[in-house]
Amino acid sequence: MILGIESTAHTLGMGIVHKGKVLSNIGDTYKPRNEGIIPRKAADHHAEKFAELLKANLEKAGVRMEDVDAIAYSEGPGLGACLKVGLVGAKYLALKYGKKMIGVNHPFAHIKIAEGISGISNPLILYVSGGNTQLLMEKGGKFRVLGETLDMGIGNLFDAFGREIGMEYAHGAGLAKLAEGGKYVPLPYVVKGMNLSFSGLLTQAGKVWRAGRSMGRPANEVRTHGKRDVAYSLFETSFAMLCEVTERALFLTRRKGVIVCGGVAQNRRLQGMLRSMCKEDGVEFGVAPDEFNRDNGAMIAYAGELIMKKGMRKPEECGVDQDYRVDKLRLH
Repeated sequence: MILGIESTAHTLGMGIVHKGKVLSNIGDTYKPRNEGIIPRKAADHHAEKFAELLKANLEKAGVRMEDVDAIAYSEGPGLGACLKVGLVGAKYLALKYGKKMIGVNHPFAHIKIAEGISGISNPLILYVSGGNTQLLMEKGGKFRVLGETLDMGIGNLFDAFGREIGMEYAHGAGLAKLAEGGKYVPLPYVVKGMNLSFSGLLTQAGKVWRAGRSMGRPANEVRTHGKRDVAYSLFETSFAMLCEVTERALFLTRRKGVIVCGGVAQNRRLQGMLRSMCKEDGVEFGVAPDEFNRDNGAMIAYAGELIMKKGMRKPEECGVDQDYRVDKLRLH
């Protein structure tokens, strides 16, 4: 039985998994107002919520800490201050209850719980989140990066544009709701082989929105209309880019299935576009429920259980790595 602790960014999540079955998965998210994630503020949030979430998860699972066999935690990548809250909390519990710890790579956890739930083996993986956008395949005991963002993660693209247009809580889900019913405005489409670039797309989206504000119509009308159209176009353009590189990688690797995972994988429009692409190409498509695509503790516990035989360490041997890329992992 594994207790998982997720603390890479804005979410402190905990979950308990036993033999692949999720017994609990409860977390809490720090929501910055009119600003991006301030690491120290997010870390303070995590420290304040730690004991409360631990209690809630143990009660939901119907177990005690004494029943837990090991504690898995997010080793990285992520924000240093946030990662350290999870590490310190995991160490405290491990020392108090005499447990060993398992450091888990955050992308690996997203991938493995999506694979487990979808039932697709050996898939092509599209991993899309705030700080990450990667096309991956697992081969020979390690992950190989087939393509990735050259600048910013796609989730950060949406959050940054949300802040630019004045959203109080700038987040991809809120921006997607705003975009409903929008009309397409041409924006830069930047694909370089199987790599992508989003910074120019963000810059031009901001320019188009600011130009729309100065067209002489009533300010409120212009702003509302402009935000919707540019937000809609931002999603359509960036998702089309993702589909192009995914399909190219699919033809290259000849994989029989595609999974999408990470926070942005919750978007229904992206899921629909990928599902249509996979249907046309005759391959399986898989995506986990939203609960397991957003940052959560259950995925850390699930991944920890998979690697516990080779990954368990004493608390004093554990640390964090802000730049812990998934292609650094060696699985065998």
